[in-house]
Amino acid sequence: MRVQVTNGPNDMSIKDQVISIIADQAMLEPSDIAMDNTLEDVGIDSLGLVESIFAIEEAFDITVPFNANDPQASEFDISSVAAIIAAVEKLIAEQAK
Repeated sequence: MRVQVTNGPNDMSIKDQVISIIADQAMLEPSDIAMDNTLEDVGIDSLGLVESIFAIEEAFDITVPFNANDPQASEFDISSVAAIIAAVEKLIAEQAK
């Protein structure tokens, strides 16, 4: 099941919105972001990661269980763009219950 978040006339899928946030943070075009990219692959450092998490939380009105001091120990999978999208979709689905 794919959850669709709508934000007016420029409706974007969760995938597109997350890719847009990551691309903005990396100062790249969304088309330059591949699903198997890591944040490191696209040039996002630890500060950029935190800013991306904040942007995702704001865009989707969710709270990401993220430990900025130890991202690898977080419940929120940041291992790839695809993993981030899946984690956001899961949080949105859980919130909708």
